Amino acid sequence: MKILDRVIRFFRLIWGEQPVGWKTLLPALVLTVVLLALPTGFEGAQIYQGTEKVRAAVLEVDDSAIVDAGLLRTGEQYCRLRIEEGTFAGQETWAANLLSGSLSRDKIFAPGDNAFVVVSQKDGQITTVTMIDHYRLHWEGLLALLFAALLILFAGPGGLRALLSFVITVLAVWKIMIPSCLKGYDPIMMGVGVVSILTVVIIVFVYGFDRRSLVAISGSMLGVLTACLLGMVFTNALQIHGAIMTESEALLYSGYESLDLTRIFMASIFIGASGAMMDLSVDITSGITEVVRKKPGISAREAIGSGMRIGQAAMGTMTTTLLLAYAGSCLTQLMVFMAQGTPILNILNYKYIAGEILHTLAGSFGLVMVAPFTAVVGGLLLTDRRKSSKS
Repeated sequence: MKILDRVIRFFRLIWGEQPVGWKTLLPALVLTVVLLALPTGFEGAQIYQGTEKVRAAVLEVDDSAIVDAGLLRTGEQYCRLRIEEGTFAGQETWAANLLSGSLSRDKIFAPGDNAFVVVSQKDGQITTVTMIDHYRLHWEGLLALLFAALLILFAGPGGLRALLSFVITVLAVWKIMIPSCLKGYDPIMMGVGVVSILTVVIIVFVYGFDRRSLVAISGSMLGVLTACLLGMVFTNALQIHGAIMTESEALLYSGYESLDLTRIFMASIFIGASGAMMDLSVDITSGITEVVRKKPGISAREAIGSGMRIGQAAMGTMTTTLLLAYAGSCLTQLMVFMAQGTPILNILNYKYIAGEILHTLAGSFGLVMVAPFTAVVGGLLLTDRRKSSKS
């Protein structure tokens, strides 16, 4: 235990005593900048190189070439645009909006809409304008700003830490996890590595470097590893192929046929549940800490029992949270099954439904195991700290 205390004191010298201090926020800001600057290695693979991606105002539309067939629309919609940004700002041009008959992919423009377009040029002149979709970046930016402002307003310094954790998580997945999988690294090893780093960073934002952070990190990661092992075992047992994931087959046809989609699916199981595990481990750790603070002489066994009871109260809502999250992602599929009168046994046996069930149950299993893991580690480390401080 003395070695453990020395390690904690070393990191406190670097990060500061309190997690709200600038010594804690500064490394987080540095990490954010590093991740932003980190190249993915796929910047040169963009199919729109040498073009400008800009906003354009839709001035006029011509729907005469659109063919309506019930709910589906095919053909072309011609739009007169005014380029609002970039080299050709202020210029007007015509562009074709191609319709494939897919409600999920097609878009219909009307005068007054803003479109996101790709402008190709040659010798200073516009050659073609490709209409990508409606321009949504300004509304997305506004929503992000409102989220950040509300988080900081109500949570203060804690909200700033939460915001940095959010940004670091997004960047870690986009800059590290996804490029690594595309380059052929093992998705499970990369997933465990990324989740481990994020767990340490985010929990240290909450507690700083002390025994509470070690307890929460240990409980969370033991749950993640449990979900990882279950995912690997039952993905093979249920004979689920990773191609059930959205757009996975398109990825293979894009030149990445060597990717192991099944291992990527396995990694998605514990990555999807890791946030809830982290949340539960922090809740139990905070509860045990408060119990020990109120009753300094409590034994490790009593503290473990308190942690278990705290975990029992939280596990029900956490597992339901995972269930609702995964059910929401396949809601329309379930509606189709009911509308067609598909027997429940058929539904449960479909490969993609079995995949969602595995996602839910393996993640929930890992979540349930977080409670005893965190309670045991917390009871041993946090009560020992109290006893050593009195002696």
